[in-house]
Amino acid sequence: MKLSRSHPGFGARVGRYRCAGRGSDLLQIPRAVLVNIPCLTLASFALLDAGCKPDAPPRTATGAPPAAEAPHHLPNAQTNLPVIKVYVGAHELRTECAMNPEQTKTGMMWRTSLEADAAMLFPLGRPGRASFNMLNTTVPLSAAYIDPNGTILEIHDLKPLDETPVESQGDQIQYVLEVNLGWFARHGVNTGAVVRTQFGALSETFVSLK
Repeated sequence: MKLSRSHPGFGARVGRYRCAGRGSDLLQIPRAVLVNIPCLTLASFALLDAGCKPDAPPRTATGAPPAAEAPHHLPNAQTNLPVIKVYVGAHELRTECAMNPEQTKTGMMWRTSLEADAAMLFPLGRPGRASFNMLNTTVPLSAAYIDPNGTILEIHDLKPLDETPVESQGDQIQYVLEVNLGWFARHGVNTGAVVRTQFGALSETFVSLK
């Protein structure tokens, strides 16, 4: 699944992120390779429907088209994304982080399965109206739309290969968490639940560089 173009954290250089961990903190990369948390940025995004066809050209906060060209999704399933532990209430998810424009636009495209307690997290730069669709995505997913404080505001179920954008009802979405379809319901997670990581609150894990 992939992000859509309506979010103000993308389009212009309106939001960047770095991981907030120090040298003693580790991100786990697939195949159990441990590395120090890197400084990772979200800059010049064109809020792209994760797994979607482009909509109208992305706009800046002032309504003008950005100078930078929108990033393209990968032609294959992406690997070796940074992995952290994400907690939704008492439940733990092994979570890949989409931390640059290409990773965000590719999302879960081309994958054939997702482990039961695996997830993907999209930090979106700053609050806005999020929109995702399922272009080239065959794994059924549920997505939590999350505000800057880590509170789940909306939960949406997403159908495989459905390119219809699923837009948030509100404009305070700063993170999106994707899991297997029905994971939230099976674990009794509803709107109002708080999402955090092994490093603390989402706002502490991903420090906005404005």
